[in-house]
Amino acid sequence: MALSEVYDFFRKMEDEKVILSFKGELTPELLTSILHVLEAKVKSIDFVKLKRKRIFNVLVECFQNLYHHIDETQLTRINGKQEKSALIMVKYVDESFIVRTGNFVSNNEIEGLKHKLDTVNELNAEELKELYQSKLKKNSHSEKGTAGLGFIDIARKSKGKLDYEFLKIDTESSFFCLNVVIE
Repeated sequence: MALSEVYDFFRKMEDEKVILSFKGELTPELLTSILHVLEAKVKSIDFVKLKRKRIFNVLVECFQNLYHHIDETQLTRINGKQEKSALIMVKYVDESFIVRTGNFVSNNEIEGLKHKLDTVNELNAEELKELYQSKLKKNSHSEKGTAGLGFIDIARKSKGKLDYEFLKIDTESSFFCLNVVIE
């Protein structure tokens, strides 16, 4: 990359209203730092308190999903060491926050993820609330220690549909892209 491309990249991020972009391995400490930066940014924008809370809740849930569900793949090998790499991008455009995340997933998990996402996207606000409460009552956890509430909570708090795509990388893995708009 030529040094002049750094400025081009900066301008592109400015033009697209990117307020945070990160690619790499996620650790609890890093996620805490990112959330502190974003919390300060959200507070600096003149939103009503309830909207600030919704934005922050969606950010936390999106990042927790990334942290708990990133798969290790051959594509994330750096210097011979395998790591859990992810992408986070947060934009502020026309009074809306846009949260975009990306991570590698096993192709074996795609159908289950699509089913969960499509189910959440088909429900209205009241149905999402009922599904959320039903899952809470069951008190069951996945093998990764999560209760399966992430997508439901993101849809409830964002008050919108979850836009997603799986980009096939090879026979074993795909890149899962999630786009959430909080208006």
